[in-house]
Amino acid sequence: MPDFGANDLDAFWMPFTPNRRFKAHPRMLARAEGMHYATPDGRQVLDATSGLWCVNAGHNRSKIVEAIRRQAGEMDYAPSFNMGHPAAFAFASRIAQITSPGLDRIFFTGSGSESVDTALKIALAYHRARGKGTKTRLIGRERGYHGVGFGGISVGGIPKNRMYFGGLLTGVDHLPHTHGVAGNLFSQGQPKNGAELADALEAIVALHDASNIAAVIVEPVAGSTGVLVPPEGYLQRLRAICDRHDILLIFDEVITGFGRVGAAFAAERFGVVPDMICMAKGLTNAAVPAGAVAASEAIYQAMMDGADAPIELFHGYTYSAHPLACAAGLAALELYQEEGLFARALDMEPYWRAAVHSLKDARHVVDIRDFGLIAGVELEPRPGAPTARAMAAFETAFDRGLLIRVTGDIIALSPPLIIERGQVDQVVETIRAVLAGVD
Repeated sequence: MPDFGANDLDAFWMPFTPNRRFKAHPRMLARAEGMHYATPDGRQVLDATSGLWCVNAGHNRSKIVEAIRRQAGEMDYAPSFNMGHPAAFAFASRIAQITSPGLDRIFFTGSGSESVDTALKIALAYHRARGKGTKTRLIGRERGYHGVGFGGISVGGIPKNRMYFGGLLTGVDHLPHTHGVAGNLFSQGQPKNGAELADALEAIVALHDASNIAAVIVEPVAGSTGVLVPPEGYLQRLRAICDRHDILLIFDEVITGFGRVGAAFAAERFGVVPDMICMAKGLTNAAVPAGAVAASEAIYQAMMDGADAPIELFHGYTYSAHPLACAAGLAALELYQEEGLFARALDMEPYWRAAVHSLKDARHVVDIRDFGLIAGVELEPRPGAPTARAMAAFETAFDRGLLIRVTGDIIALSPPLIIERGQVDQVVETIRAVLAGVD
C-alpha cells in the first residue's frame, strides 16, 4: 500500500467532504467483504451504511464479481444509440418483473442523479407529446434530495445543495416537508400525524393551475436529509391529488429500492403506484455505477404515438445499459432473489426497530425514526456549532470500528440486508458508547 502522505492526497477533490479536515486526518478503506470494510492496516470496520445506501447484498459478492469478470472478457463496452446487446434487454426485462404493475418500460442511466433528470425530462416530453405542452412546472419537496444534476437540485430541497448554484431551473415549486409534526417524536415506523401535509399540493395547483404542472417528485422515505418517514396516508393523498389534476407522480427510489424497506420498492410496501420510479444504488449492488427509470406503459405509448420525429425521446447517455453494469445488475437481482433478501429485510425490521429505539435514552438523542432497514438518530446540535456533534460521532465511531453516515446532526443508518442480529446489537451499542463520550 502507498504511504498516504499529504502530497498523495492533494489531487483528489473529494465530493461532499470537508477536504481540509479529511486530508489532515484521513480515514482510508482498502478492502471489503460481507458486512465489513478493512482499513489499509487491516482493522475491521462494520458497515452500518451499505457503503452509501447502496451495497444492499453486502460487499464483494462472488456471484456479482464473476459476472463482471465474464462480461469484461467478452465485451467491455457497447453503445446503446441505434445499437443493442442482449444483456441490456435481459436486464430491463428482469427489472420490469419487480416494479409496480404497469411500470415496465426501463430507461437506463449511469447514476441516481441521471435517473432523476431523465424522469423529469420524460415528464415534460410526455405532456408535450399528448398536446399538453403548457404542463412544464415541476414540484419537489423541502428537504428532498434528488441527486446533484441541475434538475435534481432544482426540485430538491436541501439548502446547502442549492444555495451556491444560482437560479437553477425555473418553474419549480416545493411541497412542505413532513418533519417536526407534533406528536411524531420517536415514531416507530410510519408516524401517525401529518397526512394532511399532502394537501399543500392543492394550494400549489390553485396558485399555478393544473394546466401548467407536469409532475411531482418525492422520495417515499427521504433518506439523505436524515430519514423522514411518510405519515400514514400521506403518499396515498399525494397520489389522489395527482390523479385529480393529471399530474405525474415520480418516486425517487434510489435509496428505498431493492429491499431497503422490506420490498422490491417502497411503492410496493406503501401500496402506492407512481407513474415513474427512479432507481440506482442497489440496482447493481453498487458494483458498477448504473441507474434506471421505470416508466408506465401509458407514458411510453404516448411518446410513441405522439412522436414528431423518428427518435421519440432525444435523450440518453454514453453509458446507458453499459455491458458491465448490466452483468452486475442481473447477478445482483439473482442474488437478491436466491437469498430472499427483500423478505429478510422485512423479517429483520422488528428487531432492528427495537434495537435502534433503545437509543432513546442515549446522550444527546432528541428523536429516532425508522422504516425497513433504515434509521435516523437525531442529535441535539452543539450550541452555535450545528453538525459538529454528529461529525465528531462519525469520526469516533470509525475509530471504534463502525461506519455510520451523518447528515446535519442526524446519524443515518442503512446496513446491508445480510446483517445479523448480533451485528445489529454491535451497531447500537457502539453508537451508545460513542455518544456517551462525545460532547
